[in-house]
This record gives sequence, structure tokens and C-alpha cells, in this order.
Amino acid sequence: MEILIRHITKTFGTLKAVSIPDCRIYSGEIAGVVGNNGAGKTTLFRMLLDILKPDTGYISLNGQEVNKSDAWKLQTGSYMDEDFLIEYLYPEEFFLYTGMLYGLTEADVTARLPYFERFMNGEILNKQKLIRDFSAGNKQKIGIISTLLMSPQLVVLDEPFNFLDPSSQIELKRMVTILNEEWNNTVLISSHNLTHLTDISTRILLMEKGEIIRDLPNKNGAAMDQLKEYFDL
Repeated sequence: MEILIRHITKTFGTLKAVSIPDCRIYSGEIAGVVGNNGAGKTTLFRMLLDILKPDTGYISLNGQEVNKSDAWKLQTGSYMDEDFLIEYLYPEEFFLYTGMLYGLTEADVTARLPYFERFMNGEILNKQKLIRDFSAGNKQKIGIISTLLMSPQLVVLDEPFNFLDPSSQIELKRMVTILNEEWNNTVLISSHNLTHLTDISTRILLMEKGEIIRDLPNKNGAAMDQLKEYFDL
């Protein structure tokens, strides 16, 4: 799925949260978005998902402006934070509910869940626990699995490595990379962990004060040197 950003701005009071004149992310790319706190990453993602409305400009997915069509939603999986979960459900119920929203049957969901066994590490299913009673790391896993469950053509993940233990972080990178190869989907992913981001991204967008200040190719982790220089590492 191709993402086109044209002349979008978003302000909160006197704060310029996002100002991007033009950016195109092509189908099949894994675009990593990086920047310090307040750089505008989450605001950009929320406008892309039509959770926030830009003050000016528009974002389109495969030529459809996100605020003028709902067709793209059935091809998009996203996880931003715990607000995307329904915490009074069991994980099994939440996966089934999410799958049904995308047209999957209960049999479809059951058949797809084993793919995520390594990521779940025996900590998610059949625990007789509501989502609200899981650890922050396992809530993160539940949200990510629900995002990937329906084989979306666009995946949007905001700080997905947060709260995950090292083994789960490595498994998440493996899943994102393999599924991108299998589905040729587009992935937009933010993280403060530069190593994880450069390990999986084909391209890095560096944001500062709401603007994309560098658009870095990242074949074989080529962007890392410039990122280290920028962050003074």
C-alpha cells in the first residue's frame, strides 16, 4: 500500500506538532520513523489512521484520502498503545473480535494464531485472565498479534518494542521482516531503539519538531552512522 503525505500540518495551541510538505512511502517498504520525544511521530501516525484530523493537507493510501474513505481500514492493522485493547475481554475473545471485524471466521483466527506461538511464549493463551490483568509486555504482545492477525497490507506500529523482553524483541523483528517478504506489505514503525529500527527498516525518516529532516536509505543498516551522529551517540 502506498502512502502519500501532502502539505499536512497539525498544531496544538502554539505548538507545531507536524509540518510535512511532501512524503511518499512506497508499497513493500518498511519505513522506520525516529526522533526525540515531541518530534511528532505519534501525531503523524494518528493522522494517518484518521484518529486526528490535520489542520491542512491530506494523507492518502493507494490514492484514497483517509478521511474520505473507509475502504483502506480493512487492509490496515495498527497498534499504538493500550487504548487499542478491550481490556475486559480474554485474549482469545479479543483476537476473535478483531478477526471478525476484518472478515475472518473463528476457524481462520484459530488457524492463524499458531504462527505467533514463539512470540506469545506460552504466556497469552489459555490463562483465564482478562487482558487488563496481563503485564505491560504481554498486553503489548496481544496488541501486536491482533494487528498482524489479518495479514494487513499496511502495518502501523508505534514503539512496539516497549515493554518486551529481549527475546520477544528479536522475535518481533523476525515476524515483521518475514511477513513483509511474504505479503509485500507496507510497514510504518517508530522506535527509540535505533538498533532494532535499522535492523528491519528499508528506509529511515528522522523527525525533529514535526518535520522530516532526513530521509535516509537503510540498505544493510546504512543509516546508523548518520543517526548516531544526529543523536550524538
